[in-house]
This record gives sequence, structure tokens and C-alpha cells, in this order.
Amino acid sequence: MSIKSDRWIRRMAKEHGMIEPFESGQVREGEGGRLVSFGTSSYGYDVRCAADFKVFTNINSAIVDPKAFDETSFVDKQEDICIIPPNSFALARTVEYFRIPRNVLTICLGKSTYARCGIIVNVTPLEPEWEGHVTLEFSNTTPLPAKIYANEGVAQMLFFESDEVCETSYKDRRGKYQGQRGVTLPRA
Repeated sequence: MSIKSDRWIRRMAKEHGMIEPFESGQVREGEGGRLVSFGTSSYGYDVRCAADFKVFTNINSAIVDPKAFDETSFVDKQEDICIIPPNSFALARTVEYFRIPRNVLTICLGKSTYARCGIIVNVTPLEPEWEGHVTLEFSNTTPLPAKIYANEGVAQMLFFESDEVCETSYKDRRGKYQGQRGVTLPRA
């Protein structure tokens, strides 16, 4: 298994629609000035966060249960900036839609800009032949409110190509998150 370079990422995006929309270089400037970078990097792809957020709330005193998730645990926000309360959590999604090849495993890591502010990004691996918008999990580990900027870089995807094709892919298993669009909550 080997990590893939910027050339491979550009080729796979162009020939196979692996990432849409796709930015072939690193974008650091926008209309409003400096951005948290996104696009192709040396050995990965920096994804953007869409302006759709679900921020945890304890207003309804719900219990977080992955087998019976209560949607009233969240407040929906559609804004360019999301404020995550201290020691709290929010869900979002990538702007980009992914189509992972059958011989590729994709791992996501948070960007250092957010990590240095106490904001942890968690995403489970994107398995072979999974496709969809990636649901992003943001944890604010600080005692202060934290900002997440929509349409800017929030995490980096690393692509690992195997020298052999997997026997059973996510698509073969009919995974419950296949083809997800928007922010997707837990499914039992």
C-alpha cells in the first residue's frame, strides 16, 4: 500500500470524478482575503466545509444514543461561520463529493490551523467504493467558543492505494452511508 501524490490525485479527479468539485492547486486567497487553505497538496487533498451545520445542544436533555439517535440533540445552522460552544461538538459536511476507487482507502486528518486552536476534526476512513459527501465531526476541546469557517479548508484527505483490489468493498456490502448527501446523522 502506498500514499498517493498530487499528480495521482489530479489524474483520478479528472479521469474518474473522484473529487467533485475539484481544485487542482492550493487555494489560500479569496474575495475576503486570506483563507484556511484547500485543494490539492503534496500528498493529499484539503477539503472544505459546507455552510450546513448541526450543533449539539442540551436544551432537550436528550441522551446521545447511536442506536436511537434523537435529532433534537442538534440545532441546525446555515451560515458561513459556525460557533461551537465550549466543550461541545458540531457536525458538518464537505463541499466535495467523493467517489473512492475499489483499491483505495482514504484517511482524514484535521488541519493544523484548527488543531492549534483546540478544534479536533474526526472522520472515519472512506472505504473502497464508498461515495458521498463526507460528514465532518468537530469537537471544541476548549473552554471558549470556537469558529469554523464554511467554504474554507478544514481537513486533509490522504489516499492509500493497495497493490491488490479488496474482496468486498463498501458498495458490495451496501453500506448504510453509501451515497450520502448533506450532513448525515447516525443510522442504526
